[in-house]
Amino acid sequence: MTEFLLVFALAIGLGWPLGRYLAAVMRGEPMRGDRLFLWLERPLYALIGTNPQRGMSWRGYAGAFLISNLILALVVWLILMTQAWLPLNPNGAPNMSWDLALHTMVSFLTNTNQQHYSGQAQLSYLAHMMGIVTLQVITPMMGLALVVATLRGFFGGRNAQARKADGQDQTPVDVGNYWADVIRPTLRFMLPLCLLWSVLLTSQGVPATLDGGPVIAPVDATVEMKEQKIPLGPVSPMVAIKQLGTNGGGWYGPNSSVPLENPTPLSNLLETLAIILVPIAAVFMIEGLTGRRKFTGLVFGTMLAMSVASAGFAIWSEGFSSTSQDIALMEGKEVRFGAEPSALWAALTTQTSNGSVNSMHDSLAPLTGLVTISDMLINAIWGGIGSGLQQFLTYLLLGVFLAGLMTGRTPELFGRKIEAPEVRLLAVLVLLQPLILLGLTAITLAVPGLAGNSNPGFHAVSQVFYEYTSSFANNGSGFEGLSDDSIWWNVTASFVLAAGRYPALIIPLVIAAMLARKRQAPESTGSLQIETPTFALTLIAVIVILTLLQFMPVLVLGPVADHLSLIAR
Repeated sequence: MTEFLLVFALAIGLGWPLGRYLAAVMRGEPMRGDRLFLWLERPLYALIGTNPQRGMSWRGYAGAFLISNLILALVVWLILMTQAWLPLNPNGAPNMSWDLALHTMVSFLTNTNQQHYSGQAQLSYLAHMMGIVTLQVITPMMGLALVVATLRGFFGGRNAQARKADGQDQTPVDVGNYWADVIRPTLRFMLPLCLLWSVLLTSQGVPATLDGGPVIAPVDATVEMKEQKIPLGPVSPMVAIKQLGTNGGGWYGPNSSVPLENPTPLSNLLETLAIILVPIAAVFMIEGLTGRRKFTGLVFGTMLAMSVASAGFAIWSEGFSSTSQDIALMEGKEVRFGAEPSALWAALTTQTSNGSVNSMHDSLAPLTGLVTISDMLINAIWGGIGSGLQQFLTYLLLGVFLAGLMTGRTPELFGRKIEAPEVRLLAVLVLLQPLILLGLTAITLAVPGLAGNSNPGFHAVSQVFYEYTSSFANNGSGFEGLSDDSIWWNVTASFVLAAGRYPALIIPLVIAAMLARKRQAPESTGSLQIETPTFALTLIAVIVILTLLQFMPVLVLGPVADHLSLIAR
C-alpha cells in the first residue's frame, strides 16, 4: 500500500510541471532552450523539407503521419532481416524470419512492443539501438502529436481567429505541423527525460555497455553446462525509454522481472513510476493548450478514479482475496518484490499501453487477469502517450452524444454540434474492437493447432483473448503459454496491432476537423455541461457499458470461470 500511494503521489506531483512544460513545447513559442534545441531542429526540418511554422489540414497531417510510419517500417524490417550481416552483433544474433521481423517491426512501430522473440538472444546491438530503441523514442511522440492536433481541432484550429474574422468557415482547419509536433517534444522533452532515467537506473546496477558480456562457470558444478555467457548491452537506455515512452519491450525476454533489468527496490520504484508519469503529464498538458482548467480536471479526475479502482482491485485480488493464500500463485512472481508490487505494476502497465512486466501475467490470480484485460479493453485509463488521451476523447464524444439524447438537448461539444457524419465515424471505432477481437479469438480457438496453448480449459480462452486484446490496445503484455512465434500469430497479431493504432489516432482527428468547420454557438444554460462530476460519472458509465459489457461472455468464459474453478477445489 505504501508503494501504491508513493507512486501516485510522485506521478501527480511530477506530472503537473512536466505537463506545463510539455504544453509550452507543443505551442511552439520561444523558450529558454531555443539556442541549443533550434541548433538541433533546423537541420532536421531542412532534411525533411518543411517549414515548422506552416500549418497543415487534417489530410496533410494524417498523410505525413502515415508516410513517416511507412518509411520507418521499411527501414526497421530490413534491419531485422539482415542483422546477422551487420555490425555490432557480438553475440551472433541470426537474421529474423520474414514473419517474425514483420511482427516485431509492426509491434514497435505501433508503440506496442509485443515480443514474440527473446531480445537478449535474437537481436543484435545494432537492431536494438537503430531499430527498436529508435521506434521506442519516436512513436510515442507521434501519438502525442496526433492528440495535440485533435485538441487544436476541437477548439477551431490554430487559424480559428483568422477564419472567424474572414467569415470563411470552409477554409481548411490548421491543426499544426506534424513534423514540428514530433521533432520538438522528442528533442526537448523525451530524450532529456530518458537520459535522466537512464543515469538513475545505471546507478542501481542496470547494465550500460557495448561489451558482449562475461562467460562464467555455473555455481553448481554438477550440471552438464560447464560455462554460461551473461548477456549484457546498453540495457539502461532501453529500459528508460521502454518505461517512459509507454513502450514496454525489454532487453531481456522476461522483461523487468530479470535482476539485470530491475535489480533493486529503488529501480522497481523508478520503473513503476515511469509507467504513468508521461501519460499523466499529457493530461496536465491540456490546460496549457486549451486554457480550460475545468476540462483538464474532468479528464484527470475520470482517469484517476478508474486508475485507483483498477489498481486497488488488483492489489486486493493478489494480496487479500480468498485465492491469495494459494502458494501456486507465487509461481511467476519475483519473491524479492512480492505479490502487491507485482499487482500494482500489472494494473498500471495495462492502464497505459506500456505492457512491461515485473512478474508473469500468466501466473496472476484469475481476477487480477480480469483487471488487466479490462484495462486494455478500456484503453483510456491514462493509456499510451497521446493514444490514450485520443481514445478518451472518443469516449467523450460518445458520452456527449448519448447524454444529449437522454436529456433532450442537441449534442454539442465546445459549442459545436455533433451530427450524423461524426457519429458514423465514431460507430466505426466502436464496432472495430469487438469484430476483430472476438472474431480472431473464435477462429484461433476453433482451429486445432493455431493457438498452441500451454493450458487447457478456461485459461486457454484467457490466453488467446489476452494476446489479441493486448495487440489491439497496443499494450504488448501477454499471458504467454502460447506458441506465438508462428506465421499465424505473427501475421494476425500484426494486423490487429495496426488496426488498433491507426484508426484510433486518425478518426478522432478527422472528427475534430469536421467540428472545427462548424459555427460555434455560445454556451448557455441550455447547453450540456460536461465539466462537472455528474458528467464524469456518466462518462465512466458509458466507458464501462461500451467496453466491458459487450465482452462479458468471453470474460465469463475466461478469467471468471478460471476463478470459480480455482476456489471450487
